[in-house]
Amino acid sequence: MPKHSRVRASKSTPAEWQFPAHFRRGCFGWKGSRLAIQRIKQAVGEITRAARRDPELGAEGAIRLIEKLSPALEHVDSSSGALGNAVNAALEQLVPVISQAPAPIQVRERWLERLFEAHAADEMPYIEILADHWGELCGSRELASSWADRLLGITRMALSPDKSLRGHFHGATACLSALLRAERHVELFELLRHEGFWAYKRWAVLALAAQGKADEAIALAEASRGPWTSEGDVNRLCEEILLSTGRAQEAYERYGLVAPRGGTYLSVFREVSRRYPLKQKAEILRDLIKTTPGEEGKWFATAKEIGEYELALVLADHSPCDPRTLTRAARDFSTSRPAFACGAGLAALKWLVRGCGHDLTALDIWSPYTCVLKAAEHLGLVTETRERIRQLVATEEAGGFVRRVLGRELRLD
Repeated sequence: MPKHSRVRASKSTPAEWQFPAHFRRGCFGWKGSRLAIQRIKQAVGEITRAARRDPELGAEGAIRLIEKLSPALEHVDSSSGALGNAVNAALEQLVPVISQAPAPIQVRERWLERLFEAHAADEMPYIEILADHWGELCGSRELASSWADRLLGITRMALSPDKSLRGHFHGATACLSALLRAERHVELFELLRHEGFWAYKRWAVLALAAQGKADEAIALAEASRGPWTSEGDVNRLCEEILLSTGRAQEAYERYGLVAPRGGTYLSVFREVSRRYPLKQKAEILRDLIKTTPGEEGKWFATAKEIGEYELALVLADHSPCDPRTLTRAARDFSTSRPAFACGAGLAALKWLVRGCGHDLTALDIWSPYTCVLKAAEHLGLVTETRERIRQLVATEEAGGFVRRVLGRELRLD
């Protein structure tokens, strides 16, 4: 039996995939966001593992999951944004699985039809960003050009400056993405020449960049800034254009510190470091610190991670830092770097005295105290350090939480 026949036979086996049982229509309730996110991650893991063994099978699984996402999630409270972020992250992983699968053109055409139908039925919407990747999903210039021709007529009307013609078309972005993949750059730019909405205008910027007109592309993006434009997207797009043309230093100076996405200060630092591997990490950190005046303490964990221990303590002392983060550092380094651990623990107590931290328990007070004394023991400075803590806690008003926990120990009562 030919290989492709065996693949097709395996795809028809009902027990091939585990995830579909967890994505029936409406299966997640109003408070099911956490479970839904867990199921999405599990499904993506199952699909990516399958794709490593059989790319076409993996692509089939990816399409099947995408088809099921919106119907399964239709009743979930997504107001926090966490579920939407999880879906977007899943799509970023699933798109390459589909686009890179070595499928015959007839198979890919069927895949695209299924995805387009799912995108059209996406009422919430959850899989809206799929259209941004349409050119990539087409897999070839020829198929992308065919899709562009198919969608172009309605897209012209949807983007028309004539308000009587203009309206929403879910396939408009897919058309723009397909035009870019088909290398119909001039046509794409002309289509958007008078467009003011950034979500569409960005494709004109990409069209200029693809023609080697990097400076014109960046000028157009900069001119598009405004109250309805995503500043972060403009910065990231301009940064990518400069990096793609080998202008890394200019990219760093103009956009490198304002373009990153990340949920934490540490993740922002990691992203910038990844994009600019020739830059010294300490230099990147110091430049990032300058972008957040008044929040220097929030870079403590980053400074610690790259071994800038003295800087970390300066940051922790300069502005508020999470006491639990400081306590963990004091605990982890109490033996290997007692001076650093002592400083981190003292900073934790300082910010606790000043009211930082939330949902505190007595353990949150005792932990930095004991870590500091353990580090001080290695330094031979127990008496001096204990007195320093006593003076620090004494600055808290009577009845304060830290004083109530440590008062008897420090003889402040």
